[in-house]
Amino acid sequence: MKPAAPHPAFSGLDLLSSAVVLLDGGLIVQYINPAGENLFAVGAKQVCGRSLVQLLGEPPVLSVALENALKNNWSYTGHNITVQRPGAEKLSVDCTVTPVEDRNTRVLLEFRPIDQQLKVAREERLLEQQQANRELIRNLAHEIKNPLGGIRGSAQLLEHELNNPLLREYTEVIINEADRLQELMNRLLTSHRLMQPAPVNIHEILERVRRLILAEFSRLRVHRDYDTSLPDIHGDKEQLIQAILNIARNAAQAMHGDGDITFRTRAQRQVTLAKQRHRLALEIQIVDNGPGIPDDIRERIFYPLVTGRDGGSGLGLTLAQSFVQQHQGSIEVDSRPGRTCFTLLLPIKGKGGNREQE
Repeated sequence: MKPAAPHPAFSGLDLLSSAVVLLDGGLIVQYINPAGENLFAVGAKQVCGRSLVQLLGEPPVLSVALENALKNNWSYTGHNITVQRPGAEKLSVDCTVTPVEDRNTRVLLEFRPIDQQLKVAREERLLEQQQANRELIRNLAHEIKNPLGGIRGSAQLLEHELNNPLLREYTEVIINEADRLQELMNRLLTSHRLMQPAPVNIHEILERVRRLILAEFSRLRVHRDYDTSLPDIHGDKEQLIQAILNIARNAAQAMHGDGDITFRTRAQRQVTLAKQRHRLALEIQIVDNGPGIPDDIRERIFYPLVTGRDGGSGLGLTLAQSFVQQHQGSIEVDSRPGRTCFTLLLPIKGKGGNREQE
């Protein structure tokens, strides 16, 4: 028997980041949303019209809750419940059982994987910490810029008063170091400029970065793996170029200019970014075969002034993260010796990529 389509009142369930399953009175699956398909690694066609047992196994706690929902119209919320679909790995979830009355639908199940909740909480804590760090660095940069100007100006005046060329070498050092620090302060403040959003093609941006990085590192090999069907996104072209260039340049420098970098683009569906649910998002991966990120800085790699390279400023990835976050996107890294992958997710807004508040 073909399962009935969910009532229009449930039409928004496909936008939720939590997994939702609708059951009839016989505990037959009538509907599973995209987040449920992802969580349980099944397709709707595989489970709709079949018993819930084939999706979850038979957790005793849920069996009682489902019986009470059908007989007594009771709701239930359980924490840290272990479910195991036949032939699949165990999952630890929080589950809410809600009785409903809508044609053939009698019960709504909502699942939230515990590891996902921990990940979201961790991301929120990191975001708050990183924002506080950036604000501190920005304020320090403002405070340092003014004295730097005075030091440089005084060194220039002193240079004109000195007749001994050997002594002028010292003033040149002061001026050059003041200029270097001034440039560092400017880079720290760059991420706070106003965005200039417009429709941009991500592959044009990647090709621009590819040309720039190959001009700087002639022995580097940059491969493309593009999904050319992807639509344009709305963003600041210069910020996105700089973000991706910073990541690619870091990879090239880690490999001493001799290695492989791959630019990969894909579409991701039903993605939550900055607490907004998006039907469609753009995934950009920058993958290299370098030595990997050192263990002692892996958790802090996006923090200002953290670097694993001698002579590095530790600002490239901080700026990249800041620019991506200004686009309501996310950036993550997975690294081991021989493979480091930076993954950027950017929302695709407009037709097909409308967003919904979580």
